[in-house]
Amino acid sequence: MTNDQLDLSIILPVYNEEDNIPLLAGELLPALETLGKSFEIICVDDGSRDASFARLKNLSATDARVRVVRFRRNFGQTAAFAAGFDRARGDVVITMDADLQNDPADIPKLLAKMDEGFDVVSGWRVERWQEGLKSFIVRKIPSATANWLISKTTGVYLHDYGCSLKAYRNEVVKGINLYGDMHRFVPAIASWFGVTVAEVPVKYRSRQFGASKYGAGRIFRVLLDLMTVRFLLGYATRPIRIFGSWCLLSVLAGSVLGVYLTFMKLVYHISLSERPMLLLAVLLVVVGIQLISMGLLGELTVRVYYESQGKTIYTVREEL
Repeated sequence: MTNDQLDLSIILPVYNEEDNIPLLAGELLPALETLGKSFEIICVDDGSRDASFARLKNLSATDARVRVVRFRRNFGQTAAFAAGFDRARGDVVITMDADLQNDPADIPKLLAKMDEGFDVVSGWRVERWQEGLKSFIVRKIPSATANWLISKTTGVYLHDYGCSLKAYRNEVVKGINLYGDMHRFVPAIASWFGVTVAEVPVKYRSRQFGASKYGAGRIFRVLLDLMTVRFLLGYATRPIRIFGSWCLLSVLAGSVLGVYLTFMKLVYHISLSERPMLLLAVLLVVVGIQLISMGLLGELTVRVYYESQGKTIYTVREEL
């Protein structure tokens, strides 16, 4: 191990958590020290408007293992994780929230599971919904539905995609570019590389200070990002497949309608000038041609993306 390499990198996105930072440091640092591993804590201040940065600055001044990255404005949790991934030097990268809802005492569970040979280990907040009927209706049902939908769409089955407490091998996060709200999809995106994913039960603690940063609006953003992830997982290197399939269906349907209308015109001398079906047949053929054009442009874009940056369409686990 070189001087730049560490055993663990802990990434903490921080946004208006001034009251939680001292308490979190008081739990996290002792929990990591008991592991007997070298570590760093990367705190990413996501444009906080309270005293969070001042608290982080003081913490970094008293402990060299704490690194602080300060954004110019609020870019979101995904950007904060991306900044941490870019700077992580640990062989294992652990993400968690700074609001004290994740328990640092659960970190050994994730590491123990990784020692079994897994590349990604995700936390599962089993006791999260034991807070009454309102929490069950307002949060559990939508969350359970979202987790089921994400699992079915991506093929990576997890009970709790929303849990920030996760552990990754360094080479996994270094090969991922994040956009939108895609931090919750990292296990699914990483599955493209052929990684092994596991899940372990972790504790859930109610927020003591501050307010939740999530609202109902994130549901729509998650759905849009999920569509992007599904496309990337299935068609990132072969976009012609998805556009070509719809092209064939559209052209085939338009052609069948066209043949039918031609038959009706030639045999029964039916006027077609006022029949909407004629316009539909033409529209389907035109849409089909546009779809195949988009597919071909997508193929060109993919080739430019991979070839201009020297990227490969495969990943290697090891070479002997």
